[in-house]
Amino acid sequence: MDDDEYAKLIRRMNPPRVVIDNNACDDATVIQVDSVNKHGTLLEVVQVLTDTNLVIKKAYISSDGGWFMDVFKVIDQFGQKIRDTQVLDYIQRRIESNAGWFVPPLRSSVGVMPSDEYTAIELAGTDRPGLLSEVSAVLTDLHCNVVNAEIWTHNTRAAAVIHVTDHSTNSAITDLIRLSTIKELLCNVVRTNSGSRAAKTVFSSSDTHRERRLHQIMFDDRDYEYEGVKRASPSASRPNVTLMNIDKDYTVVTMRSKDRPKLVFDVVCTLTDMQYVVFHGMVSTEPVEAYQEFYIRHVDGLPINSEAEQERVIQCLEAAIERRASEGLELELLAEDRVGLLSDITRTFRENSLTIVRAEISTREGKAKDTFYVTDVTGNPVESKIVESIRKEIGVSKLKVKNNEDCSVLGTSRPSQETTMGYLLSNIFKPKSHT
Repeated sequence: MDDDEYAKLIRRMNPPRVVIDNNACDDATVIQVDSVNKHGTLLEVVQVLTDTNLVIKKAYISSDGGWFMDVFKVIDQFGQKIRDTQVLDYIQRRIESNAGWFVPPLRSSVGVMPSDEYTAIELAGTDRPGLLSEVSAVLTDLHCNVVNAEIWTHNTRAAAVIHVTDHSTNSAITDLIRLSTIKELLCNVVRTNSGSRAAKTVFSSSDTHRERRLHQIMFDDRDYEYEGVKRASPSASRPNVTLMNIDKDYTVVTMRSKDRPKLVFDVVCTLTDMQYVVFHGMVSTEPVEAYQEFYIRHVDGLPINSEAEQERVIQCLEAAIERRASEGLELELLAEDRVGLLSDITRTFRENSLTIVRAEISTREGKAKDTFYVTDVTGNPVESKIVESIRKEIGVSKLKVKNNEDCSVLGTSRPSQETTMGYLLSNIFKPKSHT
């Protein structure tokens, strides 16, 4: 954990080493990473894999004795090995060049961040139907074009990171008076009906990874707390998080949940920002269930001892898993980008009584590609006739319904109070048998 000059020298003398093997496993690419250990190393590696849209099927983690060794079995989004040498070279360069392994600390501010290409706006407040539509309308009225955005909702809270440009210049907004106006008007929108936990609005200059920043915003907004909120009844689709201590040396955290992309990143991100260090761990996914097991301590070297701390960790990990859960109907918009497009689309959703529970907005070379997860205003599935009506209004060729498979039953292949490091060691590189 030390950041003294000697520790920095050791890391410079021992940069990360990456070995990529496409022959060790029949159905996945194996990536091994070795480096001097520092708090946040695991998150940095997982973030690189996640940003490259790789799916982690299995992983083995070990970082005792000041040295970090990770083995990942990964596939692409189509379930295949990674054959593209450019992608493999990029992963190796990205990890090996990041010798500093600097991880920015958790921030608690929410506001507007100017940059050269765009202005990044961070929002947090109480979720309600039509919130994104109102935010989009304000930005359109202020002649701002949304070029990228991500919006999460969880437990009555909402968080967003939105990148906008000036319509007239197609670049960042630099005028301080105009930035102040944008901030004030957006804060008024988010503050409406926000109750006791009103949105914070300050200028900031964070360059934290966008999805990590969303976790931080919602964590700071305490979306993991359910006081006064009726918690959904336990079900097979909800994550199952348990903790137990091993010989007063480690706390073992086990998590079972429905598998989905970026699941490992969300868990490791939360543990890192809560100041816990993963010393050993394993990840294993099946067609339906994902299983994760981590041996952790706090950065002060102690395991989790109090019941209150245990309960808080469980709540925060459950929230981290649930924030990105693909609840709702997935709709994909492909259209020519223009100022006000997001405002028009979200207004149409609102007028048809749809609620956006999560959204990813992106534009490239004049094309908009937006993904929305929607429910009705009560949180129930959307009626097909409403969806078809919306598609006709927006354009059937522009708005498509994606395939949402409802895998509500989780497997129970592993005993509930048993660690599985031995299982991983014997199976992670086990080749598939041929008949």
